[in-house]
Amino acid sequence: MRIVVCVKEVLDPAAVNNYALAGGLKIGADGKTPEVAAIPRLINGYDEQAIEAALRLRDAGVDCRIAVVTIGADAQAMLKQCAALGADEIVAIEPGARTLDCAAVASVLHAYIQGSGGADLVLCGRQASDDDQGVVPLLLAEKLGCAVTTLARDIRCADGVVTVTRATSDGDEVVRGRLPALVTVSNELGAPRFPTAKAKMAARKMVPQVVALDALGLAAERLAAQVVLERQYVPQVQGNCEFLSGAPAEVARALAERIRAA
Repeated sequence: MRIVVCVKEVLDPAAVNNYALAGGLKIGADGKTPEVAAIPRLINGYDEQAIEAALRLRDAGVDCRIAVVTIGADAQAMLKQCAALGADEIVAIEPGARTLDCAAVASVLHAYIQGSGGADLVLCGRQASDDDQGVVPLLLAEKLGCAVTTLARDIRCADGVVTVTRATSDGDEVVRGRLPALVTVSNELGAPRFPTAKAKMAARKMVPQVVALDALGLAAERLAAQVVLERQYVPQVQGNCEFLSGAPAEVARALAERIRAA
């Protein structure tokens, strides 16, 4: 069984929030790109949990080979972290100077998966922490022509069937489907594991496979952006706090009046 986990390198969300709150997050002269030289980059948290889901399937006795793929050849450190966690293959697709929107990213991932032997199970994080869209996995599933389910907090595979426990606002929901399938993983899966020192040392010797975008044979129209970023800006963050004093009943009444007025 081949499991492909799609991952993305993002800016550290905590650092971005801290810079924004402190007024230190700036947008470049193009009006689209944040100035982020001092902000570290790391694996998207939901994608890390997708890797954890794959590793748990292996721990449960599923005979599988885990491939981790990302777009961007500069994410070597992130891919080696994935190797240290237990990935058997680490792949970086080099986009060159192209700017890819969600549809193009899905097309690129689809071309790689199909051209590298396919996948019985594709795992993705529920969304990326930088844009919070969660669009790519659904577009990818459509292109693969496979079953898809989202917000997984538990995944089990047996006899060609995948069983997924979904975390919904109404409680857990269990769904089943035939492989191949694509599943997005949510943070309700639980904390991902840390690689051992021995695994980190071994991962240093593992060289990611770099795939040129042109080698995937995609037509130009499949890479053309359908959604174009026009402008990005940092909103003004302003906080005000007012304390109400007095007897509990008076404070409750005053608070209710403020809420109604607002």
